[in-house]
Amino acid sequence: MKTLPPVVNFTAAKLTASTAELRSRLADTSNEAVTGRRSDLTAYLDGRIGGAMLTQKAVADISLEREGLILRSSRLETVQTSLAGMQDNASGLSVRLLSAVGAGDFASRAGIARDARAALEDSFSKLNVRHGERFLFAGDATSTQPFGEVADMLSDIQTIAATATDAADFAASIDTYFNTPTGGFQTNIYNGATTASDSDAVLGIDPAITEILAGLAVMAFSAENSTAPFIASSPDVLRASAETLSSGETKLTNLRADQGSLQGSVAGRMSALNEEETIVTLALNELTGRDQYEAAVELQELERNLEASYLLTSRLSNLSLLNYLR
Repeated sequence: MKTLPPVVNFTAAKLTASTAELRSRLADTSNEAVTGRRSDLTAYLDGRIGGAMLTQKAVADISLEREGLILRSSRLETVQTSLAGMQDNASGLSVRLLSAVGAGDFASRAGIARDARAALEDSFSKLNVRHGERFLFAGDATSTQPFGEVADMLSDIQTIAATATDAADFAASIDTYFNTPTGGFQTNIYNGATTASDSDAVLGIDPAITEILAGLAVMAFSAENSTAPFIASSPDVLRASAETLSSGETKLTNLRADQGSLQGSVAGRMSALNEEETIVTLALNELTGRDQYEAAVELQELERNLEASYLLTSRLSNLSLLNYLR
């Protein structure tokens, strides 16, 4: 059987190796033309690879921190929106009640009672807000809806009113109910935790919240035909509820200011992070960047060389001894 001379076999082997190298370079250059980054940093940077890796890690760290800031900012904004809604619900009710009590205006008191009940319902809804799967006013019990039913809380207030001996006794019982761990609010109504690992968190038992809820709850019985006649018939109790609500509004304003300060801090850090990213990315580009136009030109040249290599390989594979001897 006739075989090709060793020189032809050697040439074919070299051509095959060259073709494989061309394919590898083609893949790398194609990737560089798309990404603008060197494919083989170790070979390109040699002794500078350590610095490049540290710079690349810095870029990744910035990206990770930004994701955390975006999440934090979104949570703060959601909490701020809920608190603002609560404040809007309560706005004006204390002044309206004081005016109605002073004037003996029972028709206005009936409207105030309805508005207070509606404000409670909406406030509970806002305090049960979630961000993703996380309840924001539940403290560390993030998977637990923090507030139960408004009707249950009003039932508790009605019971307190039924057993109160005078305005001072009622005020003391209300204070115990809303502000002690076993008073009723934290055992029957608030289902969240009393602690929060997240320093940004606002607990559902924050005094700004409980004072507003307490004021609204008593106001809900201010109508003349109230199911808690002790409350409706006591100007001192009604005035105290207006004062409690007003105090809660002041505290809520301060709480919202604190939340706004946190939002400003997050926004400032985000701005600083953007500047830092610009600087670090420029440094990384200087170390690892590849001119995409230059890569595209090289890519075209490699494609032509690869096509020529395939053509030569094809011709060699079809070369006969007779053709070789010619």
